[in-house]
Amino acid sequence: MKRVFLLLAAVIMASGATGCTSISYYAQSLGGHVEIMAARKNVAKLIRDPSTPAPLRAKLTSASAIRRFATEELALPDNNSYRSYVDVGRDDVTLAVFAAPQYSLAPITWCFPVFGCVPYKGYFSRKDALENAATLQRQGLDVYVTGITAYSTLGWFSDPLLSTMLRQNDTYLASLVFHELAHQKVYVNGDSAFNEAFAVTVETTGTRKWLRATGNRAGLRSYEVDRKRKADFLGLISKTRDELKQVYGSPRSPAQMAAAKAATIDTLRMRYRQMRDKHWAGYRGYDAWFDSPINNAKLAATAVYGEEVPAFLHLFDLCARDYPRFYAAVRRIGNLPAPSRAEALKAAATCD
Repeated sequence: MKRVFLLLAAVIMASGATGCTSISYYAQSLGGHVEIMAARKNVAKLIRDPSTPAPLRAKLTSASAIRRFATEELALPDNNSYRSYVDVGRDDVTLAVFAAPQYSLAPITWCFPVFGCVPYKGYFSRKDALENAATLQRQGLDVYVTGITAYSTLGWFSDPLLSTMLRQNDTYLASLVFHELAHQKVYVNGDSAFNEAFAVTVETTGTRKWLRATGNRAGLRSYEVDRKRKADFLGLISKTRDELKQVYGSPRSPAQMAAAKAATIDTLRMRYRQMRDKHWAGYRGYDAWFDSPINNAKLAATAVYGEEVPAFLHLFDLCARDYPRFYAAVRRIGNLPAPSRAEALKAAATCD
């Protein structure tokens, strides 16, 4: 499930914090990032070093080839990102905290220098993340805390490969590298849904291209099955969000609203079990997500990373699956005023 809800941008802040975000938040963000940057080791040197454990050498060798593919075949930035490695010594590099009102699916956003407004706060400190989550809960908000495998500084720094990125197979690693580098290619301040859907599109199309190029037919079949399951999952979430919007827009009392919300979420769990057992041959990779608490913050976090992907995939096809043309088209749309951006993306009939 961590792969499904992988949130691929953490908030690494520059100095000069303003507004309601505390100096201590910026301090932990900057401190955690600096610690990681100081621990970087060159990938090429680690591969050549005879003391490097064989499993790590194999992973880094694959990562090096994936990194070259990203630049040569996907026209992604040719810089020093993902050419170094850091063992972070924990399961997640950061934690992200999402929040939403009790009866609304609109996520709370926080605004920062450089990165604009985003619907989460990223923490290197688990203690700080949980304390912030508790504070938000005391304010009556729905809160969701999730572990992060990778983050992007949008090219401001040479982002390293992290030990958290190497835990699964090479397909997973390729998807992470392509996604993160896509954030360096195009990023629109304050529009997380746009940015993440764009990066997921580059990730998805790039991973398919990489699997074909390496002749990994079994890997490609497995990847397509995984993508189909994810599409099914996102379809369930979208349907539930639509139902909850109707609930929240209705003239119910607080008690009636709470009961209707709980019933809708129970229905979501029931639909998932039916889909899993009937269509997924019992695949249980999403069980943990459904077995843990589900609230508006968790549902809002899901929507950020999925709802606009079909429109970006359509634009990619309009651009004849040519990455430089696609990036240019995305930049043009990204430069539009926020109210026009999503509509222009959906209405696109040509690439140019």
